Amino acid sequence: MAERPHTPLLDTVHAPADLKRLSDAQLKQLAAELRAETISAVSETGGHLGAGLGVIEITVALHSVFDAPKDKIIWDVSHQSYPHKILTGRRDRIRTLRQKDGLSGFTKRSESPYDPFGAAHSSTSISAALGFAVARDLGGACPEGLGDAVAVIGDGAMSAGMAFEAMNNAGHLKKRLIVILNDNDMSIAPPVGAFSSYLTRLYAEPPFQELKAAAKGAVSLMPPFFQEGAKRARDMLKGMTVGGTLFEELGFSYLGPIDGHDLDQLLPVLRTVKARATGPILIHALTRKGKGYAPAERADDKGHATAKFDVVTGAQKKAPSNAPSYTSVFGETLVELAAKDDKICAVTAAMPDGTGLNLMAERYPSRCFDVSIAEQHGVTFCAGLAAGGMKPFCAIYSTFLQRGYDQVVHDVAIQNLPVRFAIDRAGLVGADGATHAGSFDITYLATLPNMVVMAAADEAELRHMVATAAAHDSGPIAFRYPRGEGVGVELPEVPEVLEIGKGRIIREGARVAILSFGTRLAQVTKACEALEAMGIFPTVADARFAKPLDREMILDLVARHEALITIEEGAVGGFGSHVAQLLADEGVFDTGLKFRSMVLPDAFLDQGAPDEMYARAGLSAEHIEAKVLDMLGVARISGKRAGHVS
Repeated sequence: MAERPHTPLLDTVHAPADLKRLSDAQLKQLAAELRAETISAVSETGGHLGAGLGVIEITVALHSVFDAPKDKIIWDVSHQSYPHKILTGRRDRIRTLRQKDGLSGFTKRSESPYDPFGAAHSSTSISAALGFAVARDLGGACPEGLGDAVAVIGDGAMSAGMAFEAMNNAGHLKKRLIVILNDNDMSIAPPVGAFSSYLTRLYAEPPFQELKAAAKGAVSLMPPFFQEGAKRARDMLKGMTVGGTLFEELGFSYLGPIDGHDLDQLLPVLRTVKARATGPILIHALTRKGKGYAPAERADDKGHATAKFDVVTGAQKKAPSNAPSYTSVFGETLVELAAKDDKICAVTAAMPDGTGLNLMAERYPSRCFDVSIAEQHGVTFCAGLAAGGMKPFCAIYSTFLQRGYDQVVHDVAIQNLPVRFAIDRAGLVGADGATHAGSFDITYLATLPNMVVMAAADEAELRHMVATAAAHDSGPIAFRYPRGEGVGVELPEVPEVLEIGKGRIIREGARVAILSFGTRLAQVTKACEALEAMGIFPTVADARFAKPLDREMILDLVARHEALITIEEGAVGGFGSHVAQLLADEGVFDTGLKFRSMVLPDAFLDQGAPDEMYARAGLSAEHIEAKVLDMLGVARISGKRAGHVS
């Protein structure tokens, strides 16, 4: 373990109130120590590094000027909140970040009163802050009191429609509300779109000249990089026939841009705003993601999400992989297919690397689109592409596709347009916890008319499903796959186009049949090996499709077995529920079939290693083995019963 940094001033800070006694010079020292402590902690735990380093000075300034937890500081996405956690009484647990029973990697209301609003998806902070501001003015109450509401939102998150919806409403209501636009010109991938271009040109005009003066001549004190941006923005406004900015048109007083790493600018501005603001105000702070740690600053993603790493070199300590990741298998297969079919195109929402579309973007940039953090737009954009005769692949994580669900229903499914949904991060994802788990996509997609829903049991099956989706032109189709590495099966040189709605028998047995949907198949196989040692030989089938179901295969299984178990990496209401509906409609239960469905528990599971989380969910090989024995009335030799989350 690397030597811990020397932090004499930070050692005296146990709560934000301790910052009130520090001079401005001491606050600068505190910021340096906080940066060192954040780097040290994340080197041991892994996690989101660059975002937190980019807001060190903003974090110190906010907790120095405002009075949390009465004043509500709301971090958008909140992957940048590690420094905030260190200053708010959680430093002693900071090295448990993102681990089982440890601190969440995001803000979490149940974790601390200094986390007034939980987050992990982007662009929610302004809406929540406005809610707090209106609750304050209407006489609402909470244990810590209601004071100022401050939203800290990045330029990438600001590009999403929800942020503008909130600003439009806030400008109309004219409530005292403070928004800090943390403009680092870098979300996860480089930002795209007209709004990003607008920010690079922006510069403030009156009526807040006195606030700019309080910032000690912000522009002249800026580094040359920031000065040039301000000059471009001034030149732009000189050429405009109508003054004002986009933010002012929305009803916000605009101040900036200021250097978000210069406490000599941040502190006077925040103090003046706290003393004088009457309505909604936006402070535009320019920052650098990964600031102060050279390996993060050099990285393409500015240290967005890292494994454990060596503090001196920045080298990440990733375990060697024995199999390709599902994400890379998808990306490489899509590029192969796109080489043969110029109608194939791809869309992602600010996650080109995370979805594997960086490969497509490099090879076929004219057919690959990053729509920024705008899942709703991305889905409907794909619908338009499909209606125009293209073959769009909409690559969005399961948990983020939730944000575009109305568009999936209204714009894709109702019109029966052939949009191909590539759903990464299906099932439990580990350290990111409940906010990023792909728990619900089987349920929310398989309930839709016209939708085909597939799940890959392994990386070879994923190649087949990408090819199947590319060939499917009669309506929408989705295929889901988890985060991480595959199981190590041999990949087919040429992927096969699967027959829609047809599963496969993996092994024949007797008495009990296990019908698996997705990558739990590996755990089913492991359970069967243990059962065979007891003389029990289950039949195992891979459903492949949750919709349409392989009716013929399922009815044959129940005709030849006394018991049927379905298993999936999804919530209740998904694959197992559709199978149960089929069996009920066919009157199978009238003849005494034993049926069980193994799904994720009706609970949000906190972070941990994926295997730990699946064990808590009751979906490990041990749980499958126990389920088979219970259904057959066979006592386990050890007498143990596998536990699960209730």
